[in-house]
Amino acid sequence: MHELELKQLWQSTNEKLEENFVIHKKNTEDLTQVKVQSLLGSMKPIKIFALLVGFLWVGIGGYALSSIYLNSFAEANKFFLFSASIQVGLTAVALYVYVYQLIRIYGVDVTDPIIKTQEILSNLKMSTLWVTRILFLQLPVWTTFWWNETMLTDWTLFQWILPVTVTALFTYASIWLFMNIKYENRNEKWFQLLFNGIEWAPLMKSLELLEQVEEYKEQNTIN
Repeated sequence: MHELELKQLWQSTNEKLEENFVIHKKNTEDLTQVKVQSLLGSMKPIKIFALLVGFLWVGIGGYALSSIYLNSFAEANKFFLFSASIQVGLTAVALYVYVYQLIRIYGVDVTDPIIKTQEILSNLKMSTLWVTRILFLQLPVWTTFWWNETMLTDWTLFQWILPVTVTALFTYASIWLFMNIKYENRNEKWFQLLFNGIEWAPLMKSLELLEQVEEYKEQNTIN
């Protein structure tokens, strides 16, 4: 076989290998995008359910509170009123985040470039952490809604010890969680106990799949 024929054969083989690599790379990316879309799709039912319950809670609670503020504020139990207002307000903020997340999830397309999907997943990750931090800020008001003015006038110091202690503990827990719920703490046991459900696991699996694709691309580029 002549040298020219050898060069042509080598060039043809090399071109076929490159073509096969491009096809394999494209198939890998497409398959990963389909898996990611499926994983994110599994998060939709729980988020839709949370939105429906949340809208119902905020709607009824907001209407009841507004009626109290407008019609019977002077006679109302201020502890209950302010505690409920904080709770409903924080829930409303959480609902806004859930709506944002659903829009982002429904916006994922299998034809999108991986970098765009990574950006969406990153936004979902950060918003999930933030909505959890916000919801934990409600902890103290769940211990104060039943307080009343009679407690201020009739209770002794000894009677106040238990409710104040409980509220203080819940307040400390809410602040600690708000400050420490961060992605860099994801390997901590307490973090994994909080984030091991259907709103977090599919997200982490999706990020892992995309990272594997990126590593595969880098390795083959080097080779």
